[in-house]
This record gives sequence, structure tokens and C-alpha cells, in this order.
Amino acid sequence: MPVAAAAPLISSVQKLVLYETRARYFLVGSNPAETKYRVLKIDRTEPKDLVIIDDKHVYTQQEVRELLGRLDLGNRTKMGQKGSSGLSRAVSAFGIVGFVRFLEGYYIVLITKRRKMADIGGHAIYKIEDTNMIYIPNDSVRVSHPDEARYLRIFQNVDLSSNFYFSYSYDLSHSLQYNLTVLRMPLETLKTETTQTRQESFDIFEDEGLSTQGGSGVFGICSKPYEKYVWNAKLLEAVRTAVHRDWLLYIIHGFCGQSKLLIYGRPIYVTLIARRSSKFAGTRFLKRGSNCEGDVANEVETEQILYDASVMSFSAGSYSSYVQVRGSVPLYWSQDISTMMPKPPITLDQADPYAHVAALHFDQMLQRFGSPIIILNLVKEREKRKHERILSEELVAAVTYLNQFLPPEHAIIYIPWDMAKYTKSKLCNVLDRLNVIAESVVKKTGFFVNRPDSYCSILRPDEKWNELGGCVVSTGRLQTGVLRTNCVDCLDRTNTAQFMVGKCALAYQLYSLGLIDKPNLQFDTDAVRLFEELYEDHGDTLSLQYGGSQLVHRVKTYRKIAPWTQHSKDIMQTLSRYYSNAFSDADRQDSINLFLGVFKPAEGKPHLWELPTDFYLHHKNTLGLSQTRQSYTYWWTTGVLKHLPLPFDEVTCAENRRKLTVKKFHKYEEEIDIHNEFFRPYELSSFDETFCLAMTNSTRDFMPKNVGIDPSPFTVRKPDETGKSVLGNKNNREEAVLQRKTAASAPPPPSEEAVSSSSEDDSGTDKEDEGAVSQRSTPVKVTDTGDNTKITENVVQSTKDVYGVNLSDIPSEDDLAIYARFVQLGQSQHKQDKGSQQFCSKHPLDKVINLIPISSFSQDNIYEVQPPRADRKSIEIFHAHIQAGRGNMQPLGKDDFLMYREYIRNRYM
Repeated sequence: MPVAAAAPLISSVQKLVLYETRARYFLVGSNPAETKYRVLKIDRTEPKDLVIIDDKHVYTQQEVRELLGRLDLGNRTKMGQKGSSGLSRAVSAFGIVGFVRFLEGYYIVLITKRRKMADIGGHAIYKIEDTNMIYIPNDSVRVSHPDEARYLRIFQNVDLSSNFYFSYSYDLSHSLQYNLTVLRMPLETLKTETTQTRQESFDIFEDEGLSTQGGSGVFGICSKPYEKYVWNAKLLEAVRTAVHRDWLLYIIHGFCGQSKLLIYGRPIYVTLIARRSSKFAGTRFLKRGSNCEGDVANEVETEQILYDASVMSFSAGSYSSYVQVRGSVPLYWSQDISTMMPKPPITLDQADPYAHVAALHFDQMLQRFGSPIIILNLVKEREKRKHERILSEELVAAVTYLNQFLPPEHAIIYIPWDMAKYTKSKLCNVLDRLNVIAESVVKKTGFFVNRPDSYCSILRPDEKWNELGGCVVSTGRLQTGVLRTNCVDCLDRTNTAQFMVGKCALAYQLYSLGLIDKPNLQFDTDAVRLFEELYEDHGDTLSLQYGGSQLVHRVKTYRKIAPWTQHSKDIMQTLSRYYSNAFSDADRQDSINLFLGVFKPAEGKPHLWELPTDFYLHHKNTLGLSQTRQSYTYWWTTGVLKHLPLPFDEVTCAENRRKLTVKKFHKYEEEIDIHNEFFRPYELSSFDETFCLAMTNSTRDFMPKNVGIDPSPFTVRKPDETGKSVLGNKNNREEAVLQRKTAASAPPPPSEEAVSSSSEDDSGTDKEDEGAVSQRSTPVKVTDTGDNTKITENVVQSTKDVYGVNLSDIPSEDDLAIYARFVQLGQSQHKQDKGSQQFCSKHPLDKVINLIPISSFSQDNIYEVQPPRADRKSIEIFHAHIQAGRGNMQPLGKDDFLMYREYIRNRYM
């Protein structure tokens, strides 16, 4: 069945300006090129209701100017009065977080600052840097309430500038496998969906671009977000059905980091995305176990994405991903912190003999990930006083009960391993044992890659590669199933275990893309050091969000190479975390409950700060009995078992098709042209914006200055040979400190600085060196006050230093003969009849962009490009530009003066 040409839909509302009158707010949104505009009208005369009007019309720039001019003229106090403006510009923004109401009127929350954090196939991922919260009703209709200000402070305690991310074109709530699987839907399915959209849509602009010319149409696809990982779903609930979908911007909470792995100059981007669940969310001791719907505390889905950045397109590029999950033990359990003990006792709150909540939790996982579900339980098995073992015994009983109803090939796999006991033993290597577990896990689940196995793996197969699980399809491989790791807190031990599994998966991903000859990576290589740094940033950020401190037990701890100087800080860190959990977590929990809409203020109800507990807010079965009871034996959702091991969410069926919005465009339309979105040829480029994403680079930050003849990032190096160590060992003459501002985590307050997890295992006392406080920005040069010598850092190195050879040397005769033979082979094998290729599209860009494939291999991305011909007028403009650069300016004509005058009037007046 043929696969359609499809691309993700790009939101056309990326720049916003809020204009204000006494009666209304006018929110004007535009695309980056400012060629298409939409307008929202927000009524300010309603004291408590939200009245929003979206006319669904797409305006041009001229039409918007005329509209704003008429509004300005019509809202002046006196007609013809130029001194007082009837329409004032309130704020500029980049997106709407949502609308919220407490006891008075509604507020609108706008994103006013953003920062680019990562790039996946040209799709930018931004971090929220600052927001603005604006009260909608005007002062004349405002009905004041004495508790409104307190609710506002509680809501704003959720720091939106810390670890919240969004994208205009990439669905962050879904995995890369899901997003690319949707784009590869069969052609007939997309045609059917497009027809249904046209028939059922009441929005006349839903069909824009459907009248494309034959042969050059591209389907634009937008999927419904996975609400479990969307943190502003409740804030957008009031307007979701009233406005065009381009106004809706979904944000996730967690972590996003990206690093560049250079393999002999070939850029490979390693991206780590963590999605924190918005269900049963909260702080460490206040949210444990599961709620009645199967949502667990501290549930985070971590995805590592690997792709070749030299080819940007989703359809032509090489992309790979691997997903794993962490989360609290899915039982009814808690810890009472009122006793003021460092390790409060674990109590089981409710008996659950039929594993009801565990069944709901694993049913969600089967729908999203398929089978097998693998549980890696890292809690302690042997204790003098029964503490963590309580959870292990109950979890084993629940898994055993649920497995007896599943087919054996899809049974839940349970792996218990007492990581703390192995850490204390001097004879056991923790990471070696974790590596064995990681190999078996990755072989069972497989990983995602969007291209078939390379020819080298077919010609020289590896034994480990042939044993790999997952699902092999014509377009590549799919990950089926997932690893679920947990300890008690799901922080330190869990992060190390996830790193080892991720390291194993990374080797398979690199092998599948043809970048290494065996699916195996060694420690102390540049690639693994880069990946370890990324994972420690990831662990620090998630630990700050849930536990109030950064990680203590890192990978170095379990490798037993931690510096002894870090041991003295553990006591202070433990006390700091204990203080945070005992005194500040309650306020943070109230803020999260209010932000996520778990608690909704209302007149006549107790206030949020008056509630003795939030238990009934998160457990809906305490307020009323459910009318439908889940089966004790058939505990999975109908239809899930039929498609296993594939995840039900990725299967092409009627239920999943209803979650998609499908439109048809010409291939050069802005809504689906990611090349235009990424490079933005209509904007004046500046270095600050072009190079705003400063990511860690394996060559610059990890490779030694003098690598001789082996610049490979997969070569094992001694610790004192790395790039960071060379910088750190310089004397007074040259002293540099690598400071990396952690992109994902905001700097913690002094009382919450890097604190130990008291519930984690007691072994190991490592943290990172004091010099490397965080990991995500460019090097900063620091001058020694005792030495007046000017310090410089040689960033640009010669090819002799980097690659071990001087590229300016003349090649030998043997090398030239080999190259000539290679060229002749390519000419004889790769030639194609160019005259037989006809391009029937009538779009003007089709005559400019001509890509002719010249490779016999279907997976190669080798094209011959015909340069476009410039007309006479363009040549004259270019020559005039050259002359102007030399100082020979042409006299300006009348049209030039009129155009400049119009520009000044529109821009500044």
C-alpha cells in the first residue's frame, strides 16, 4: 500500500501582540514571516465570565493595519483627537499558556520570553523564560475578593520559567516513534480523513490549501496531544472549542537537553527529552504510590533521540529513539512526615488483593508502549527492619496476579535487584551487573529507527544485532514494550540504572545508523562522557522538581571513582533536603494542585490552605462510587491485546484516526514547509539568533587538544587526557573554568542546593567536581586575580592538531589512483537518464529547485542540483549591491523615498 507524502503542521500563530481598549482586548497573532494574521477579541466587560470571539479569518498585514487603525479611531474619547490613543499596545508574546480564574475574573497567561533548547529535524523546541499574567476585566466591572491575591501568589509559585517546554511544529507529548509513524500512514487513509474533515468541519478555513495542483500535494498532519504529559490542558479547557487550533500551544514539564557528537566532522545530535506526568503530580513525601486511576507519583517518560543533523528532513533523514519510564511503585502506599524522621516508615494505605490500581497502571502502559512491559525494581531486599521490602513483596504479588490472565508471550517481566547491597560490596561491580540487565532489556524491547538495516550490517552481521527484539517493518524498526525502573524515590539509583540502559541503547542506535562497527560503547570515551553529562543534567533537574535537591549518587559514585572531597558535603545536603521536604513541600504541593486544576476555588467551599489533606482531590473514588467496575480478570482495555506487541495508540484504526487533523497543501506552503520554518529566508539573519543554541560539543569540550592520529569519539582515553582535564590542569599562566548553566533547571535557592536523598541507599558519596557546576552552555573565560597575564583560549585549532594530518598536503599518487577509480565506479553505477524525469507541477518554485537522484541505492541522499537561472533584473540588483559595497551608491528615486517614508510611518508612528 503506498505511503503518502506527509509533514507535521506548523502553527501559524508564533508572534502575538496584545492591544487594549476599555471594552476589549485584541490579541493579534501572526506567523514568523508576518504574512498571515489571526485576531482574537476578548471581552473585558464581563466580571466573571470568559467571552472570546475568534472570527476564524486569516488577515493579511495590510488588513490588520486597517483593522487596528479603525479600532484606534473608534475608541478615542473625541473623534479626530490625535493626542489620546483609543487602542494601546499592552504586551508582545510568543504564545498563550492559558486562562485561569480564581474568585474574581479571568487572567490570561502569555509567554513573553523564550529560548531555543533543541532542534529535531528542523523543528525547534523552546523553553519558557518568562511569562506575563494579565487580568482581563477592566476596573469598572471588577468585583474584588479579599482572598484573590493569596490565590494569585500560590498560582505564581509554579515557576513557568523553570523546565517548561513547547514547540510550534513538533508534538512534545508524544514520542518520536509515534510522530513519525503517523506521518507514514497509508495514502488511502489520509485521503479518507481529508474528505471527512471537509464534510464535518464548520470552519471554512479548515480546508485551506486543499485545492492543490495534481502530483505536488502534501498532507499536513496534526495529532491530538497525549494529555497525561500536557501541563496546561486545564488552562486551555475554556477556549479549546472556541478558537482555531493554531492558538492552542501545549507545554510539557520535565527536561530537554541536546549535545552534538562529531564523528570525523559528521554532526550527530543526541537529544534527551523527559516528560513529567501531570496526573498525581507533586512533591516527594506528599505524593507516593498511585491514585485510584492508576497514575503514579514522579512518573517521567525519558526519550533519547539520535539523528544525523546533516540531513534535516523527517522523510529523508536518519532518526532513532529509545524510550524508558520511571515512576513510583503502583500501590496504595505513603510515608508520614509528621514524625520528623529522616526515613519515615512506609505504610500500605489500602488492601488491594486484586491489584486494581496496578492493573490500571499497566493497562495505560500497554496502550502506549505495547509489550513486553519490563519492571526493574531497585529497592532493598534485605533489611534489619522491614522498610523498603514491604513494597517489593506487594509488587511481586500484584504482578503475579496480573500475569496469570495475560498470554505468556505478553506477560509483564519482573526483575528485582538490590542495588544498595551490591554497591556496598567490594567484590561486585554495580555497573557491570547493570550492563548485563541493560543488554537483556534492549534486546527484548528493541528501539526505533526510521530506515532499514544498513548494507554493512547485512554483509557483516553482529551476533547481538540478530538477537534484537522489537518489530521490524519495511521502513525500519519499532520499539515494542518499555522498561519501567523504580526505587523508593525514583531519583539517584533510578537515574544511574536508566543511564546504563540508555548507554546500551545508544550503542545500538549508532550501529543502526552505520556510525560504529559493533553495537558496543566503552566508558571513558568522548561519546559516553557526553552522554553521561547529559544524563546527569537530566537527573539533577528531575530530582530538583520532585525531591528539592540535585542528585548525590551519580554514575561516578557507582564506578567508585568519586573524589573524596565531595563526601564532606553529604551531611549538609541531607539536612537541606530534609528541611525542604519538611517545611516547603506543602506550599509547592498547593501550587501544583492549583496550577493543574486539581483544586478549583469557589464561593462557599473551603479554601486551598484550609484543607487538612488533598487526598480526596487526587482520588476521585472518595467522592462517589464508579458506575462501571473493571473486570478482575480481563483487566486490559478492549482491543489492546489484539494488536500486541504493537502499542494500541500507534495502530491504524478508527479510534486513533479520530485523534488526527489532516489537511492537504502544496509542498511549498508555509504550514508544512519545515525548510522555510527553520532557515527563515525572509528574515534578516543575525549571529545572536542564528547561533542562539549553544550545545555541548564532543570535539570542543571532551576531545584532547592533541589527539594525534585518533580523533574518534569512540576511543578510550585516560581521565587526564580529556579536553576538560587539560583545561583544568593549566597553571597560573592559563586558568580556565568551564561553567555550564544548566538549560533545563533553574538555579535552586541557597537552602535547596544539591541535597542528598535520605531514602536512597547509603553508599556512595559522589557529586560532580566543583568546577563543573552545570552542563549546558559555552565556556566562560575567567582571569586569575593574582596574575595579570591575559588569558586566551584557542578555540580554533589547526587541522594538524585536530585530525593528526595536514589537509593542505598533496595526496600521494596511490591515493589519487584510488580516488580516480572510485569516481569511475560511481559514474558507471550511478548514472541515470535525466531526460526521462518529468516534473508536472506548475508551482513556480518547481522550476527553481530541481533535485535529481543520482544514486542506485534507495537509502542514499545523493542528488544533483541544477542551479537556478537569474533574470536580467535580478542580475542588475546584484551588481548594484556589489557597487554599493564598494562605496558607489546609486541615486535614490522617487519610489525609493516613498517606500522608505511608508516603512518609517508603519514601523515607528
